[in-house]
Amino acid sequence: MAAVTRSSFSLFRLLLGQQYRHRCFRLQNFRSDKILLTCRWDRNLQNPRTLKTTTASLGPVVQFKLSDIGEGIMEVTVKEWYVKEGDRVSQFDSICEVQSDKASVTITSRYDGVIRKLYYDADATALVGKPLVDIETESGSGECPAVKPGLPRSLLMSRCPVEVIQEEDVVETPAMAHEEHTHQEIKGHKTQATPAVRRLAMENNIKLSEVVGTGKDGRILKEDILNFLAKQTGAILPPTPVQEIQTPDPVPTASPAARPTSTAVVARALPSIPKPVFTAKDVTEPLKGFHKAMVRTMTAALKIPHFGYCDEVDLTRLVVLRSELKPVAESRGVRLSFMPFFIKAASLGLLHFPILNASLDEGCHNITYKASHNIGLAMDTSQGLLVPNVKNVQLLSIFQIAEELNRLQALGSAGQLGTSDLTGGTFTLSNIGSIGGTYAKPVILPPEVAIGALGKIQVLPRFDADGHVIRSHIMNVSWSADHRIIDGATMCRFSNLWRDYLENPASMVLDLK
Repeated sequence: MAAVTRSSFSLFRLLLGQQYRHRCFRLQNFRSDKILLTCRWDRNLQNPRTLKTTTASLGPVVQFKLSDIGEGIMEVTVKEWYVKEGDRVSQFDSICEVQSDKASVTITSRYDGVIRKLYYDADATALVGKPLVDIETESGSGECPAVKPGLPRSLLMSRCPVEVIQEEDVVETPAMAHEEHTHQEIKGHKTQATPAVRRLAMENNIKLSEVVGTGKDGRILKEDILNFLAKQTGAILPPTPVQEIQTPDPVPTASPAARPTSTAVVARALPSIPKPVFTAKDVTEPLKGFHKAMVRTMTAALKIPHFGYCDEVDLTRLVVLRSELKPVAESRGVRLSFMPFFIKAASLGLLHFPILNASLDEGCHNITYKASHNIGLAMDTSQGLLVPNVKNVQLLSIFQIAEELNRLQALGSAGQLGTSDLTGGTFTLSNIGSIGGTYAKPVILPPEVAIGALGKIQVLPRFDADGHVIRSHIMNVSWSADHRIIDGATMCRFSNLWRDYLENPASMVLDLK
């Protein structure tokens, strides 16, 4: 009986020892992404030592906050996330794109780390001063004495809380803005480059979106910047065709014998028409972004008594001049439309009638005459009506205006116009004729005091000085002015001067600086 008892006790000790060793083996090989457990046991199984736990490189979590982006904006719409929770990001990587009622803004990372939390869904409204995203940085370590063997990972993480740091307001970047060359991208495509390469691009006034990267995954290298500098010609992305006022092609006069005998007719490309959308029920959605800004601006415009004035302009000579200059501009990488001539002629007219380049305060007590001619161009984009402006037109040549229009039209098509492009306007032209129509009734954009709408260019019969009927390129223009400070005679005289510059484009040479 005693022998059986000793044999059973020995067997029990053996089984118990195997169980302890099995547990120790499991603990030594238990690893998670952030927790490493190590256990030490005495060879005497009856005296296990204390369990020691160690945390491995748990970095602090930085909480990004959306900063005040100026212009009194308190909220933005998150248009698109470029990352998701768990993604690893590096400095200067794009995190998301947000849109205010002024411009689209790209948020970029200031740290190397892992995205731990996104506070908003796409198309949600983010508030200024509130967290936007949490990033776990790659630094920090510590001891966690609270961990016990056998705990699940979620409980282990709760026992070892990660430090959360309230960061200063995140720096936002107006997409493709003049002042920012280190955070540029075309929507949905990141521009990858090291800080040294970005600094080199900024010092040489190069936009990274225009440089083709030859590194891994399209990364822009130093050699790419140097090669771009070597062959730089100032070329800018071409504008969208709809932004240009189209001129009817002149009909060549040919003898009947020279006319083709084929009955085939060359079909003209029809404009693309969006497909109709049928819904089974009514849909209500809140006003956001540019639409919300348009409501506010047009509501303010209702307070302005509009004075309207319309006229027609014979652009026959300008059509000939532009056809001669267009190949020269294209050889320099710039597409030349009629708008640079219209804008420059308006600037020359504003020099004679500065009241049209002024603003009136809300109390109607003071008039401010603007020194700069920041002439806006109304654009029809996928995001709605946008009015970027060309800064300091009074100091620019027609070719320089064309360059700037190319840039603005490319950014408008991509939805990447920055705040600096959309603010500060002093006078506006709307080329509604690029879509259709002859006359319009443009609405003034406060705090401006005048606006012009340009109709489509038509080939119409007109009489020359000898009474003969000739083909003429005619464009209608419609002006609106703030009748509180601008009388009808002033608007009429300005329109006549503007028309004279365009009907006799050589006369502009006398006043160009």
